[in-house]
Amino acid sequence: MAKKNAVKLAIRDKSTGKDVTYSRALIGALILSSKFGKYEPGFIGIMIPTSAGCALATAAALMSGRIPVMINYSTGAEANAKYAQKKCRFRTIITSKALLEKINCPLIDGMVLIEDLMAGVTTGDKLRAALKSKLPTGILFKLIHGGEENDTAVILFTSGSEKDPKAVQLTHRNIASNIESFGNYVNITENDILLANLVFFHVFGLTVNLWVAFYYGMTMITYANPLDFQTISNIARDEKPTIMVGTPSFFRGYLTKSEPGDFKSLRIMVAGADKCPDALREGYMKKHGVTLLEGYGATETSPVISVNSHENNRPGSTGKVIPGVGVKVANLETGIECAVRETGKILVSGDAVMKGYYDDPELTAEVLTNGWYDTGDMGYFDEEGYLWHAGRFKRFAKVGGEMVSLVRVENVLEKILPEGVSCCVVEVPDESRGSYIVAAVSGEVNKTHILRTLMEELPQIALPREFIFIKDLPMMGSGKIDFRTVTAMVREKLGTTIS
Repeated sequence: MAKKNAVKLAIRDKSTGKDVTYSRALIGALILSSKFGKYEPGFIGIMIPTSAGCALATAAALMSGRIPVMINYSTGAEANAKYAQKKCRFRTIITSKALLEKINCPLIDGMVLIEDLMAGVTTGDKLRAALKSKLPTGILFKLIHGGEENDTAVILFTSGSEKDPKAVQLTHRNIASNIESFGNYVNITENDILLANLVFFHVFGLTVNLWVAFYYGMTMITYANPLDFQTISNIARDEKPTIMVGTPSFFRGYLTKSEPGDFKSLRIMVAGADKCPDALREGYMKKHGVTLLEGYGATETSPVISVNSHENNRPGSTGKVIPGVGVKVANLETGIECAVRETGKILVSGDAVMKGYYDDPELTAEVLTNGWYDTGDMGYFDEEGYLWHAGRFKRFAKVGGEMVSLVRVENVLEKILPEGVSCCVVEVPDESRGSYIVAAVSGEVNKTHILRTLMEELPQIALPREFIFIKDLPMMGSGKIDFRTVTAMVREKLGTTIS
């Protein structure tokens, strides 16, 4: 794509103020690739914020024959870096001095600063890379690492919202097939401009922000901090992107801080990674005239499984399964495929499904059976083939012998809560009476009014027994509420322990 679009703008980096054409991007990746060649083969860590530097370092790692291990710097960078090194048995991590200073992370053994790498680039390095970049594509391919489509293209770690992060191996085939399936379904073209503000250490950002842009030869507008709601809104107004994806919590922040029409240029705006509230969809339509679409995916599926489109949009659902991906909903106990509107576990097959968890055959065998990946999510299909997500299996509570969806309780509760108040519903064990439900809320609420209203839509056993105030509900780097931490906080406040 760089050879085809040499003079086209590849990356507009709003954090550094730099514009990078495809020609310069290719030269930059070739320079970094030669620098990475002196480090040990195999894995190489990447811990850089969303930027031109991170995009080119990731591409350069592959060009040098190394597999990028994307490290989460938003929640305990030092611990995550050491965990990744130990789990995948490698040493070198490419990072940024500016990032380490900002997040107060020490320089650990094996870290290499990209600022130092770039400072060491000589005129000769630049000339060699520039000359290489001018070679015919076929010859250039022979000068960089080739490999096979089933080789691992990246190691990504799951969020760890329920247990220790797992090292997911995604192949070139996994990511490319997902890009093609998703891109064709929502009609992405090289003329689109993508606002890339998600972190690349999560699959949503890596596939849909980084690789989608390079795959189609489009322009990406990068910004390092998705939580800088005001700046993102300004960028959307000034740069007029046509595609943007994000989490509901991020989109809620942009809606609050934006002025009417800031996001009106967007023709594809997709919320994923968490349930999208009706109020958020309505807010974008009212303030910006934009349809906020909802999708569903997983790290292990590269990530997109289903998504609403402008042609097929059923608000509240996660859309129709994209071409090239197989989904079936199976009964939890029998494994038999469920009937329409019968809730069961969501299983996924196809080229987008991961190779497996690195160095963990037992865990891989638990979730992969005969080519079907068990997402751990519950859901159902409606009569027209729309997939409805009912929550994680672990986000179902057994109350009074009945299975209660905590996500369902949250969805109803969100409609009642005052504006700006978020919630997370958890299960609390009680030895004498069994489990019960508690709602953690980020603001003051009228408990009596809320319970009266909830009773109109939920059975008695699904009503929260307690409302616990937690001003700042803990978030994952991906923008999801950290269910595991909230559960621990609630149980600690109530004097119980997390199981």
